[in-house]
Amino acid sequence: MENLLRPTRIPHSLTEDALALLFGTLMVSFGVVLLRQAGALTGGTAGLAFLIHYASGLSFGGAFFLLNVPFYWLALKRMGRAFTLKTFCAVALVSLFSDLHGRLMHFDALNPWYATLLGSVIMGIGFIVLFRHQASLGGVNILALWLQDNVGLRAGKLQMAVDCVVVLASLWLVSLPMLLASVAGAAIMNLIIAMNHRPGRYDAASRG
Repeated sequence: MENLLRPTRIPHSLTEDALALLFGTLMVSFGVVLLRQAGALTGGTAGLAFLIHYASGLSFGGAFFLLNVPFYWLALKRMGRAFTLKTFCAVALVSLFSDLHGRLMHFDALNPWYATLLGSVIMGIGFIVLFRHQASLGGVNILALWLQDNVGLRAGKLQMAVDCVVVLASLWLVSLPMLLASVAGAAIMNLIIAMNHRPGRYDAASRG
């Protein structure tokens, strides 16, 4: 009787995975543009890319792509080839889209606090889309997902701790009001991840 009540676990198709990578990375990259336009930051690997972007002038996309290169070995060793390939594609798409958005649109009037909080919400939703299709955006995401799967530490909690450290370390690059907005945004984004991405909550898997 218990088996009859349990929903059937239907894997995602390759088409569904491809569309999820596209839609998820479009959302994350749009959130990045809102944060960049506001002069805000986030945490994790993206936060480091923001720091490099603000300090050196290197594009966010270029910095983000290069920072993720060392983490692919951990992804390949611990998470498998399919996860690593999807993550590489997701990182490449976010790097591309985040720079492309900036060329195609510009906000003349944008409230920095609103942009930071809305951008963080959009990024959090984009992360969930990627996570549910067995992909991530590299760096801390890979470590967080591996620890969740193997140790039981929820991904959102680890990312929240790391994100707050990265954002606080950026005080010398941003004003205090934008630092506070960045911390609030990082907390909101990771709350979304913590509530929606946990073992047993979503059973769909990808093929391969």
